[in-house]
Amino acid sequence: MRILVIGSGAREHAILLALSQDPAVTALAVSPGNAGIAALAETLGIDATDTAATVAAASSWGADLVVVGPEIPLVAGLGDALRSAGIPCFGPTKAAAAIEGSKAFAKDVMAAAKVPTAHSEVIDNPAHLDAALSRFGPTWVVKDDGLAAGKGVVVTTDADEARAHALTLLDGGHPVLLEKYLDGPEASLFCLVDGTTVVPLLPAQDFKRVGDNDAGPNTGGMGAYAPLPWADEGLVDRVVADVVAPTVEELARRGTPFSGLLYAGLALTSIGPQVIEFNCRFGDPETQAVLALLRTPLSTVLEAVAGGKLAELPPLEWAPGAAVTVVIAADGYPGRPRTGDVISGSEADGVLHAGTRRREDGAVVSAGGRVLSVVGTGADLIAARDDAYRRVAGVHLTGSHHRQDIAAAAARGEISDPAAAPA
Repeated sequence: MRILVIGSGAREHAILLALSQDPAVTALAVSPGNAGIAALAETLGIDATDTAATVAAASSWGADLVVVGPEIPLVAGLGDALRSAGIPCFGPTKAAAAIEGSKAFAKDVMAAAKVPTAHSEVIDNPAHLDAALSRFGPTWVVKDDGLAAGKGVVVTTDADEARAHALTLLDGGHPVLLEKYLDGPEASLFCLVDGTTVVPLLPAQDFKRVGDNDAGPNTGGMGAYAPLPWADEGLVDRVVADVVAPTVEELARRGTPFSGLLYAGLALTSIGPQVIEFNCRFGDPETQAVLALLRTPLSTVLEAVAGGKLAELPPLEWAPGAAVTVVIAADGYPGRPRTGDVISGSEADGVLHAGTRRREDGAVVSAGGRVLSVVGTGADLIAARDDAYRRVAGVHLTGSHHRQDIAAAAARGEISDPAAAPA
């Protein structure tokens, strides 16, 4: 099988790494790729947002399957264009990808499907902002209604900060979603969906804030781990039954069936899981941890989804133990990152590339905000953390930063599922 992966991040590096170890895969290509991915796949180098060029490249390269990693091309309709050209695609249509592309659309779908989620209001006029803000708090959650690479959300107890962020979005022509704050630990559940059948992957938890102890602004994700040793035993089945399956059924009822990876971002509250957001693709950095534990050949999984044969797929097989991902970010991230610095240790095992490029002299240099994801595995979270941070110590990038506490609280047994706790 010839597989083309669209994207340039550590998520795509993780996908390609899994596919490169799959005996059913005869050729791999990536577009646009990065310095690390180039060692695994032929690099086509086309901008992922150029739909026509991507479809033409997939056709001329002879792709049997195209796997779309990022959300932007999916929301723009790349999946539709590929299918119209007769090329199988792992990723939803433009209409179904609106589950991530528009938070207002996602809330409407959840309301119709009776999926538990926080109360919210959409504001598109600054004149209505203050009255709306008065109906929320004392912790305000202010979101960009559209795509914002994980950085369009402000969660704050400061009303002035909430108002300022909302006005910035509105002044930029972006509707604002105000949402009730949901307390409790967060979790991510990826589910394979082929329009009707739902198959969950391992649950994971990611870390959005830039600094240790969840300090600082939101980022695209500074680390993750899987699975969740503290979660209620029935969590995954409950989320599939109460959240994912009803959403999939509602999308199908609307004539926009979802095929690909549906990612539920959850708050595990005292009354059960509630949806924070849906994404229409593999999440980053959770994918790096989840795929490190998958034993079922990835091509079999992706092909079953794209072909509408997920119900025929045998139960997924997983390695025992845990995986931890630590993101190494460039100086300045999540603001304007410093780029062009030489990276040493970036080609070691367990190091996945995101914002990198190879200079003419052969050196690997930084080329983005989240530069690398370093993955460790072990018999439990303690061992997986030790492995991950040992690998991080082998990487050097001037001015870089990373969180020291990824999975630390879970490894110490300090997290619990409120819904599973005794009354």
